[in-house]
Amino acid sequence: MTLREISEEVLVADAPIVTLTRDDVAELKARASRNARRRIRVCAHRSVDDAVHEMLIVMVRGCYIRPHKHVGKSESFHVVEGSVDVVVFDEEGRVTKVLPLGDYASGDGFYYRSDVALYHTVFIRSAAAVLHETTRGPFRPSDNVVAPWSPDETDTAAVEEFVAKLGCWSTERTADR
Repeated sequence: MTLREISEEVLVADAPIVTLTRDDVAELKARASRNARRRIRVCAHRSVDDAVHEMLIVMVRGCYIRPHKHVGKSESFHVVEGSVDVVVFDEEGRVTKVLPLGDYASGDGFYYRSDVALYHTVFIRSAAAVLHETTRGPFRPSDNVVAPWSPDETDTAAVEEFVAKLGCWSTERTADR
């Protein structure tokens, strides 16, 4: 499959039928580990204006997804490989839920969907995680609201402090989950 590169983090499959292989995922993991934000996605939809957006997202440990919410959109994903925590926050930034997810064989939940605008993030617990995400288009940056109480990803020290304060964020499972 030929993928059109939009940036080091975004590839678009410009074909009416999209398939990806294990070898493709291995290459995506390698690329994610080399880029600054430690993630990459393949968009199976061809345009930001498409009504449905489907993506295969690869993130490696250490990837910081700034807490955000989606206004007027649902978001769903299932874990193809690896393990993650979906962390949900209230408006003031307090953790309200930690949802451990893994691939189907893990015994954890493997599917997540939310149709309400809640602040959330995804924390990568495994060396890498591969998610299949679906949301409604078109893509407008204004539909994605970052949490004002969360640090910008360019502020490494603030991100490390923020993550350290979230006791639920750990590469090991805690007994209270």
